[in-house]
Amino acid sequence: MVMMVTTETIMTTDTTPRKLKPSTLMMGLGYDPKLSEGALKPPIFLTSTFAFPSAADGKRHFEGITGKRPGGSDGLVYSRFNGPNQQILEERLAVWDGAEESLVFSSGMSAIATLLLAQCSQGDVIVHSGPLYAATEGFIARTLSRFGIGYVDFPAGADQPEIEAALAKGKALAAAQGGKLAMIYLESPANPTNALVDVEAVAAARDALGSSDVPIAIDNTFLGPLWQQPLYHGADIVVYSLTKYAGGHSDLVAGGLSGAKRWMDPIRMLRNTMGTILDPNTSWMLLRSLETVELRMTRSGENAAKVCAYLKAHPKVERLGYLGDISDPRQQDIFNRHCSGAGSTFSVFIKGGEAESFAFLDALRIAKLAVSLGGTETLASHPAAMTHLSVPDERKALLGITDNLVRISVGIEDADDLIADFEQALEQV
Repeated sequence: MVMMVTTETIMTTDTTPRKLKPSTLMMGLGYDPKLSEGALKPPIFLTSTFAFPSAADGKRHFEGITGKRPGGSDGLVYSRFNGPNQQILEERLAVWDGAEESLVFSSGMSAIATLLLAQCSQGDVIVHSGPLYAATEGFIARTLSRFGIGYVDFPAGADQPEIEAALAKGKALAAAQGGKLAMIYLESPANPTNALVDVEAVAAARDALGSSDVPIAIDNTFLGPLWQQPLYHGADIVVYSLTKYAGGHSDLVAGGLSGAKRWMDPIRMLRNTMGTILDPNTSWMLLRSLETVELRMTRSGENAAKVCAYLKAHPKVERLGYLGDISDPRQQDIFNRHCSGAGSTFSVFIKGGEAESFAFLDALRIAKLAVSLGGTETLASHPAAMTHLSVPDERKALLGITDNLVRISVGIEDADDLIADFEQALEQV
């Protein structure tokens, strides 16, 4: 093994152990320079395979990889299974989530697909919140359904009785299909409406129905890893598009899952088979990005607050979908219990429809007209015509994904410059 775990605590002058913060641990956890010729940063390990010290070691490693021995591999085997860069990254990602283990994938969707395929069998049912990222919703509704896996959904802002009703419906459907309730899948805040899901109410509803063995997975991309830690509120698995805030420079694509070892082990086994692991080079880039994730997210969050204060008062803005300005008391209650920040991705509802939204988007000069979020640059897009174009019109209407909704992800530019850009763009509406 190339890695050596760096301590997560230090002794203070009065010999009291001090637990180090994630922002500190990102600078060295999981890596020992002495094992890599003194290199301050981990090298990129561009190798497809690893040499075994002995044949017995090779056998032992494959016993772990194949599941013949519990616990997984205790050494490096083959880059479809593991590698130094990936393992260091997984250790650091787990720190942010307070998770026992993390796994990294070639994209957010490969993480989601591997998660759902590892957990679900023919006849099973997934209960999920809505809206979800369009590709996630499509994978559940169109791809998994081909293999006899059903689903039931409930709105993101549902209360516990509504959630219990959806879970009961899911259990009944699973029983009729000869399967089980396999997973509760959430996305909070929801994409692109920013509606919050009450994770604590979901966990309580699940337990009230005697289904405490059903895992709750949650896509935490919009607020993670800084502004929300769902594992502390009842979730079992945290899902990420690491492309977004964790990567944060719009120069890579990656995904991640975090949770207890009992949930990660079967996902890792399927990842080994499918080959959806993240490559070493992108893992190295994410290690770079995690060193500054707190700084970047803090700055973008501060910028978003200033920008939204301006947009809220503009006569051509109908309303905002921003977590720093919530009008619904229940949503505010969920935010107070679950979130430590409002984030920097929000929805602006332009007065008018598609034509007015397009006029605004086409007039932007600093903000870039592009999908994605969480980067250093400000991005703006039109979900109804872009990321959620494949969602049926009636479902878009039900979920509030309207033609006048523009999604904005604020970056780390100067806030006053951004406000000036939005001001001149709104003049074109």
